[in-house]
Amino acid sequence: MEYTKIIVDEPANGVRRITLNHPEKRNPLGATMRREIIAALREHDDDGTVRVTIIRGAGKCFSAGYDLTGGATDDEPPAYKSASGLGSYPREVTETWMSIWDLAKPVIAQVHSYCLAGATELATGCDLVYVADDARIGYPAVRFGTPDMQWHAWLLGPRLGMELMLTGDSISGEEAARAGFATRSYPTDELEQRVLEIAQRIALIPSDILQINKRTVHRGMAVMGFPTAIRQGTELCALAIETETFAEFMAEKDKGGGLTAALTKRDGKFGDYRTSES
Repeated sequence: MEYTKIIVDEPANGVRRITLNHPEKRNPLGATMRREIIAALREHDDDGTVRVTIIRGAGKCFSAGYDLTGGATDDEPPAYKSASGLGSYPREVTETWMSIWDLAKPVIAQVHSYCLAGATELATGCDLVYVADDARIGYPAVRFGTPDMQWHAWLLGPRLGMELMLTGDSISGEEAARAGFATRSYPTDELEQRVLEIAQRIALIPSDILQINKRTVHRGMAVMGFPTAIRQGTELCALAIETETFAEFMAEKDKGGGLTAALTKRDGKFGDYRTSES
């Protein structure tokens, strides 16, 4: 498959790497990029020379989340075809990222700088998450809606998860590692090398054993209800789309200032994200 939104390389024996490659827009996870990520991962699953995949972002950040400027599917078939109607989009993106759990081979998220909204959902679907100490992880969209994937309580615990769901604030990479969203955090200038070292250690183990051991963890999480809770959340997301607050945000986006103005108005009173930058 010819990729237009990602770059695939092989930085070490047995290690394949996917780079989200739309840095001028902070690597927005539009439908084309989502399809390409999943297509590449499935290709790696069928390639006997690959044992583990790293996903990282080009440029200044991992990803600022879903592409809110384009259509839901870029007028092409989505990575996962959901039933049409209310909740179709959250079901599509949730099943897309949760499908990473069903792959045989481990997938690592390498996160630097911003990992926001939909990008946190991509990271949730990965098997391991390594972040820069000063990364900023958050879901600002809760200020006008509800996440597609309800990961907060599971990966941050009910107290910190609740705080972030009720404020839309972000946490640092160090905080994310302590709370459990991330596996570990490292200084930014060490992140790439550390992730590669871990991937190379994983690649020393044969894939037939890796896939069983990956599944033992995910099966345990399934018994505890994690996948069920994630999928139940799509209906709450669909409900939020029908709220007055969401409609007001979309109306603001459709005005002359567009998405930038709508996001600036959303975050201005909090003094963070876009409004905190020079």
